[in-house]
Amino acid sequence: MSSSTNIIAEMESAEQHLHQIGGPILILIGTVSCIINLIVFSKKTQRKNPCSIYFIAYNCSNFVYIYSTILPSILNIGYSIDATSYNLVICRLHLYISILFNCLSPFYLILASIDRILITSPNALTRQRSTRRLAYTCIISVTLFWVLFHVHTLILTNIIQLAPNYFVCYFQGVYLSFISYYFLIEEIIALSLMIIFGLWSIKNIRSIRRVRVAPDLSVNTPAVGVGLLATSSKDRQLIFIVLMDTTIYALFSFVYVIFLLYGQITQNYTKNADRIQIENIVRNLCTFSVGIPFCISSYANLIVSKTFRNELKKVFLRG
Repeated sequence: MSSSTNIIAEMESAEQHLHQIGGPILILIGTVSCIINLIVFSKKTQRKNPCSIYFIAYNCSNFVYIYSTILPSILNIGYSIDATSYNLVICRLHLYISILFNCLSPFYLILASIDRILITSPNALTRQRSTRRLAYTCIISVTLFWVLFHVHTLILTNIIQLAPNYFVCYFQGVYLSFISYYFLIEEIIALSLMIIFGLWSIKNIRSIRRVRVAPDLSVNTPAVGVGLLATSSKDRQLIFIVLMDTTIYALFSFVYVIFLLYGQITQNYTKNADRIQIENIVRNLCTFSVGIPFCISSYANLIVSKTFRNELKKVFLRG
């Protein structure tokens, strides 16, 4: 057996063990994370804030993603259980739901980032645009758009035979090229928007702090306090939560973007069987990595937000 074959065998073994052991742990902590977030953000006092509504949508989407994408991947790679390879309806539904919620979650987070930009704006009229009505309208509109946009997945995916008695549910032909470019563009757009809106929020926060430190004594300072400094403690805590969630998503997704770029650059290269196997393993590891931000949100929230910790403490004390 050649050295390259040994390396591939070791990589496949490590990949399988990661999904067998790490996979169930990831699903468990992800399920607990989503439940904790939904309990906290669904409280009556929290639902009054538009950002909490975005987080409810975000965590509902994360919960579906965990069981529609991460779980089937773990069963397939870790335990060789793949129901999507035998039924075309299940195959198409699985890919459709996976792609849909992989897209919805980051865009709900982007909407939350936009809301934080509004609430931290120095302009009072801009801050007033952060409303629950706008939150519901944006969530419904974005959801309907992506639900309809991804309908092509229900039609153009298929079960492909790669070898005797070996079938996979995937994309093929020209549609495979389209999906490859789409994944890359969607990830780049999502990451770019998160970075832009995150930096914008930080800029607004710094502007507010400068006004606090050096108020203009020539004007009526109470009016400044009522207007520019009206950001409540809960709003500031939600800003930190949004920034933390977007940072975590960006860090884990960046690796996948690099792999997608590599795939597009090398798509016309002639590759031997060993290289294809290695690339498949790396793709699966990147996909595993992409799922991590969907599973650890509440733990990050506990670290950065005192309000979140207090709200969760109240839930347990009342229970």
